[in-house]
Amino acid sequence: MVNYIHKTDPYKNHIVLHTFPPEQEMRYRPLLGDKSLLTGISMQKGWKHSQKFTLQWIQESAAAGRPWVVAHDEQSPASLGVPIDPGYNGHTGTVSEKAPKGPAGEGYIAADAYDLHDIRKALLWGHFLAGGAGVEYYFGYDIPENDIHCEDFRSRDKSWDYCRIALEFFYDHSIPFWEMKSANALVGNLKDNNSKYCFAKEGEVYLVFLPEGGEAEIDLIGTSGKFSVKWFNPREGGELQTNGNATLVGGNKGVLKAPTADDWLAVIMKD
Repeated sequence: MVNYIHKTDPYKNHIVLHTFPPEQEMRYRPLLGDKSLLTGISMQKGWKHSQKFTLQWIQESAAAGRPWVVAHDEQSPASLGVPIDPGYNGHTGTVSEKAPKGPAGEGYIAADAYDLHDIRKALLWGHFLAGGAGVEYYFGYDIPENDIHCEDFRSRDKSWDYCRIALEFFYDHSIPFWEMKSANALVGNLKDNNSKYCFAKEGEVYLVFLPEGGEAEIDLIGTSGKFSVKWFNPREGGELQTNGNATLVGGNKGVLKAPTADDWLAVIMKD
């Protein structure tokens, strides 16, 4: 099918594959590298696994010699997806479920209670800071304004705001995201989990996302020169802010301290 589309499309458009969450290894891996003309995937996976699996397929496709563009277009659990805004038609905005029926494995695990803030932190920013191409929000079939009969996109108004704020950040601050890659090890996240993210053009610019604020140590030992440290608010957008130590020196490890206990993005740039 991929070969047919490639052969008949005069414009050589981007060709991606979407598949069931537990079948990614079975479907994607045989198509890596020179095994196909696939140019990317439109991933279906749990919302809290966006960073992990976006990063996996970006890295593995690059290692195979044909880098894929990886997007996350459907967020499990399918019954809940991206929840509606708090207060919409009296809804709390928080969703949870018991373990759904179906085979065991990724995509079929029970979901803890979560809301649009968890989506912003782990899905939206987790995906972008893994090098992902973007998200398309899926509305779970078991909540109001769902994927079957949504008639009011204002039900996710705040989530659209968070998307706009994220996109404007990259453009307004001329972030060279196409030259950057995940560098979670520099902030001690060796498991590529949702504790904190680092996206970097090493030696030049680093984005460090702290989902719960607090402090993080960043390793700049392999660099030289001075780096400015400013903070971006992913909830409200606006200008970059300073907080505490506004300068880091290359060749050392530095400490980042978020302004509050909310999610913040540290923007570290070489002077």
